Amino acid sequence: MYNFDKQYNRRGTECTKWDAFEGKDLLPMWIADMDFEAPAPIYEAFEKRASHHVYAYSMLSKQYYQAVIDWMQRRHNFHIEKDWIVFTPGVVVALTLGVQAVTEPGEEVMILSPVYGPFRGATTACGRKLVESPLINNNGYYTIDFEDMEKRITPNTKAFMLCSPHNPVGRVWTEEELKGIADFCLKHNLYLIADEIHNDLVFKDHIVINNISGDLAERTILCTAPSKTFNLAGLQASNIIIKNEELRTKFKQLLNNLHIGSANAFVDSVVIAAYTKCDEWLDELNAYLKANMEYFAKEINAIAPLKMCVPEGTYLAWVDCRGMNMTTKELTAFFKEKCGLVLNNGTFFGAEGEGFVRVNMACPRAYIEEAVKRIRGGFAKNK
Repeated sequence: MYNFDKQYNRRGTECTKWDAFEGKDLLPMWIADMDFEAPAPIYEAFEKRASHHVYAYSMLSKQYYQAVIDWMQRRHNFHIEKDWIVFTPGVVVALTLGVQAVTEPGEEVMILSPVYGPFRGATTACGRKLVESPLINNNGYYTIDFEDMEKRITPNTKAFMLCSPHNPVGRVWTEEELKGIADFCLKHNLYLIADEIHNDLVFKDHIVINNISGDLAERTILCTAPSKTFNLAGLQASNIIIKNEELRTKFKQLLNNLHIGSANAFVDSVVIAAYTKCDEWLDELNAYLKANMEYFAKEINAIAPLKMCVPEGTYLAWVDCRGMNMTTKELTAFFKEKCGLVLNNGTFFGAEGEGFVRVNMACPRAYIEEAVKRIRGGFAKNK
């Protein structure tokens, strides 16, 4: 049994989550990383590699690729081949390159909103246009509005960007929903850029979009990474899976043009350790995260007028604060100044996030209990 209740001091380590805001009394529950100590095989891999004392240019071994292949087969029933894997220093980089690989300037990319903020930047920063189809909010449980998607698509729409599992609303899309996405993309001849970075952090079965349709898999750029799963965001390692050789070649050329496709000296050994020795840790982590979510939802739903639906995946709670009748600026001030909490504002995820906050549950239960206490205190002060 792993001890996820252990409180690990991250202050003073140039940690974005804990050191980016002044004020030691603030409890940060915003950026998506975890406050848990890494499992032993991972930090032992770091230590072993560090003991070599030479940190020069590095390449990925055959064992690295095999570890990725075996993980995807074992955890997701998803067969991939070595040549399909393209290493990038992060999924956001891959999203941006993916948009450029499958569209031309002025063409459109469709997204479902609210959604992870960089989906927008990955599109608009390179001269493409966004088409946003709002998800349907059914009392906190979000579904896809396929009728709305059909109304919004134009002949200029060339790609669809999917977040699966979905950040921030916590949906793990069903087989029926994913078939709907596949049918829509094939009907309109769209490429699919799928961000599945949270695919290991789920409380129900996750289906890899490539397993839904062989035809769509030939038009898909699938973004995966060990970063969320094992809290390795600082390692800058992602595995982008592109089955179609022509599409993969175009993506790799864009990557090579930027000279950012090399892994650092620690990636190979650390990712191998994560993907070959940490299954048990991940299973226990997901159980702990689910319990955190259920506890937080129960407490939040007892604080009128806040509302929250227990997510099906990720470690991110999506809290409906619209009943407070506050602007984004006022919500930020309330949670920071009245509650001593740093959260993500809903508008980071698009206009549909107005009146919401995202709260990170990947932390010891004591932090969540303290957050609930602070929120209750904030409402008491605000009366």
